[in-house]
Amino acid sequence: MSLETTFPFLYNYWPHVIALIATYSSVVYFVNTKNQNTEKQVENKIKKNNPVIIKKKYLSPDQEAEVHDDEIEDVDGAKISSALPEDLPHVPLTTYKRYSDKEMIERSAAFYDDMNNRRTVRFYSSEPVPKEVIENIIRTAGTAPSGAHTEPWTYVVVGDKDVKASVRQLIEEEEEINYNKRMGVQWTTDLMPLKTNWVKEYLTTAPYLILVFKQAYGFNPDGTKKNHYYNEVSVAIATGILLAAIQKAGLVTLTSTPLNCGPALRTLLGRPNNEKLMILLPVGFPAENCSVPDLSRKPLEEISSWF
Repeated sequence: MSLETTFPFLYNYWPHVIALIATYSSVVYFVNTKNQNTEKQVENKIKKNNPVIIKKKYLSPDQEAEVHDDEIEDVDGAKISSALPEDLPHVPLTTYKRYSDKEMIERSAAFYDDMNNRRTVRFYSSEPVPKEVIENIIRTAGTAPSGAHTEPWTYVVVGDKDVKASVRQLIEEEEEINYNKRMGVQWTTDLMPLKTNWVKEYLTTAPYLILVFKQAYGFNPDGTKKNHYYNEVSVAIATGILLAAIQKAGLVTLTSTPLNCGPALRTLLGRPNNEKLMILLPVGFPAENCSVPDLSRKPLEEISSWF
């Protein structure tokens, strides 16, 4: 069976059909190309006349400060080296001490009792605390583990009365706005039983303030950026150890997270841009008339799961 008898139309007009298909394809290609060029022209015009409309995804100053792997690598593609010595020695563990089951139970129970007595305190005595105690507390916090042993923390200790007054002024100005506008009804309602508000008298009464900064990144000896992995988690762990050390030393504190005050406090204390304030702790002795909310803690079965 021939093409002539089967498809007489195609046989007689095939040159015209091919020409029609070619013309249609050319028109479609031309229209698509023109539309793409028009879209680019419109986008470029919008960017030029309204630069605020089209922009990259917003990142907070702290997110902008985070260093990424492509920033670490040398522009010439040089090999990335570890911030730790390549020939870092590994030594036998000689500091570990094994206890009997009875001793472990007694020690863990005693430590629990000590930590269970820890309370958040908002009323402080102005009685001075030996500087060496604060130094030992910070040394203890500095023993915390950190991602790739980058130790991404800075502890700024404020004992000067004038500086404490400046810290309090900055915080109270923002806290008044927080309580009245930013925090919302639910948050402020939840805080009412704790009898806390935007007035932070303890900031000037406590003998010391410890401000814990996380370092988003560090610097190598040659000035290049050094990534601080899991910096926020590392600082959170260190802060937990810091709280335990304060309690063990016989002092009291309060975990304060000054909302919207970080940049101003960083400037006041002369901290670099790679640091972000995570938490502020007043440290000292409780006032003679100190009172605390009568709170209870969740029992073991509510905070643990065993398999």
